[in-house]
Amino acid sequence: MAENVRKSRIRSRLRYPHTPHHLLNLHRHCDIRSYFLPLLPSPPPGAQPPSATGPPLKVYMYDLPRRFNVGMLNRKSTEQAPVTARTWPTWPRNSGLKRQHSVEYWMMGSLLFDGDGGDGREAVRVSDPELADAFFVPFFSSLSFNTHGHHMTDPATEIDHQLQIDVLKILGESKYWQRSGGRDHVIPLTHPNAFRFLRPQINASIQIVVDFGRYPHVMSNLSKDVVSPYVHVVDSFTDDNHSNPYESRTTLLFFQGRTFRKDSSQRMRSSKFCLHPAGDTPSSCRLFDAIVSHCVPVIVSDEIELPFEDEIDYTKFSLFFSFKEALEPGYMVDQLRKFPKDRWIEMWRQLNAISHHFEFHYPPEKEDAVNMLWRQVKHKLPAVKLAVHRNRRLKIPDWWRRRNCSQQHMVADRKFSIQTRIAYSRQHSD
Repeated sequence: MAENVRKSRIRSRLRYPHTPHHLLNLHRHCDIRSYFLPLLPSPPPGAQPPSATGPPLKVYMYDLPRRFNVGMLNRKSTEQAPVTARTWPTWPRNSGLKRQHSVEYWMMGSLLFDGDGGDGREAVRVSDPELADAFFVPFFSSLSFNTHGHHMTDPATEIDHQLQIDVLKILGESKYWQRSGGRDHVIPLTHPNAFRFLRPQINASIQIVVDFGRYPHVMSNLSKDVVSPYVHVVDSFTDDNHSNPYESRTTLLFFQGRTFRKDSSQRMRSSKFCLHPAGDTPSSCRLFDAIVSHCVPVIVSDEIELPFEDEIDYTKFSLFFSFKEALEPGYMVDQLRKFPKDRWIEMWRQLNAISHHFEFHYPPEKEDAVNMLWRQVKHKLPAVKLAVHRNRRLKIPDWWRRRNCSQQHMVADRKFSIQTRIAYSRQHSD
């Protein structure tokens, strides 16, 4: 066995003499669904980001029994008929940290709402799936994880597992899922453990995620998925109109781990900067708590992806430090102490101007987080349609994948400097 592995490595080294071992596996791990992306035109430099123009996205939402969604909010209820706008429940105030993963609830509610305010809506529900641009799966996978066996070893986890099996059975029997392979289906998965038993079976879908920290790129990636904000759990700072905000915030930098949210809210509002280090995942709810508190975020992460970044420039109201910089004693705090007052005030103004994009409402409001998410879904659909149409007529469906992987090898190889190649060759010439 060891000899076979050694020979395989030798063959790989002969084919790619300048490429380190961790890149030699690229051809075995290329994203199965990324082969069509190079065919799409890139926007020219300086192009304006997409905005709320054109008709709203037409979305067909599956009528799932309540046990897949709002039934988990009231487990005493025996009602199983699909929820309607008339029977839509409010989000419980005593839900604790479950709220931060509740994007699925707000997206479903936005499609159910049938009242006024249509001018600002980015998505509307259609009853005829033949008219739909996209399909929404109203399974509260994050709430299911948090409700059924949150500690992962509990017997109740089998309920979560069975719900995943059942929803996949429903989708598998849908001709619209079969038609696209699930590519035009939108599935919220904002908890990192959401849909954990059967997640590979929904790889092709448009996933609504908060980051890509726990899953390989073949399962979830920026080319096909949408990055969502967490739902903030502190109260929004709606009357932040102090005449001298810089002086009124007497704390330079705020950070606290596990904390009472009321205390956290008060201290964020009295701080100039709020620290957001990466934890077990690249992002956390603290960032969005800071944004709605108008406390300038200090983001320490080398791998974070941020919501709505094609429309929002985070450098206008946030500071970014690498892990290396953050670990240098005194460096980060020294930079914050020297940060110019006028620049901080401008960032504070920007936070006041953009924080509404991170608010979740029912009914949905123009340019709020839910409408921003639906706009992001709309941005993904041209690539989805291209993939679906090509897949219908190709005789060898993965030919572009193989070519694209070969190109990735070439690009990866070019990234290494001449000095690195020489050093690597010398190391292995003995």
